[in-house]
Amino acid sequence: MKKVILIYGAPGAGKGTQADLLAKKLGFYHFDTGKYIEQTINDPENLKSKKFQKEKAIFDSGKLNTPSWVLKDIVIKNTKKLAKAGVRIVFSGSPRTLFEAFGDEKTKGLIETLEKLYGKENIGILYLDVKSESSVFRNSNRAVCSVCGAPVLYTENGAQTCPFCGAPLRKRSLDNPETIKVRLEEYKNRTQPILEELKKRGYEINIINGKPEPFKVFEEVKQKIN
Repeated sequence: MKKVILIYGAPGAGKGTQADLLAKKLGFYHFDTGKYIEQTINDPENLKSKKFQKEKAIFDSGKLNTPSWVLKDIVIKNTKKLAKAGVRIVFSGSPRTLFEAFGDEKTKGLIETLEKLYGKENIGILYLDVKSESSVFRNSNRAVCSVCGAPVLYTENGAQTCPFCGAPLRKRSLDNPETIKVRLEEYKNRTQPILEELKKRGYEINIINGKPEPFKVFEEVKQKIN
């Protein structure tokens, strides 16, 4: 069955983790917009262009990238390919601005595109609710594998290697306390208003407590999407 899930929540709420679980357990494709952007702007060939140099500077600052570029070159293009293949998609924190979500008079946003490709009745919205303090703590203390990209949650003993492939862990450029504060402001001012507009358009926002361990949150996620 064709289906799309949009997972929202502040940075560090666990959106990517829950999207990964939906991909592994229920056959969704995790459309990680942030990862698409990160790979694109760090490609040595792309960085020869001033356009990509500018987007990299924006990304590394913690601010959201240029909405028109993200919508056209990253999100819409790849979403259409996935829909054509009949893939079920879960988005983690995307679309991230009102323009990316709803476009304008000249440009269709992602929501209208998804309604056309999948049908409004097949689009589900989840919101992982966590406090700002938890968001800062989680982001400041997490790491990702330098090889396979697996996220590693905070542990008391401070793991140095990936539990999956054994490669060294690394910190993302986005995960220092000052950048996280910028990301939280960007989320509050530019992403959260999308939820209010979705409500106005008849969508139900399914609120889930994002504080417990990921496997417990996932149980509620499964209940909501079913």
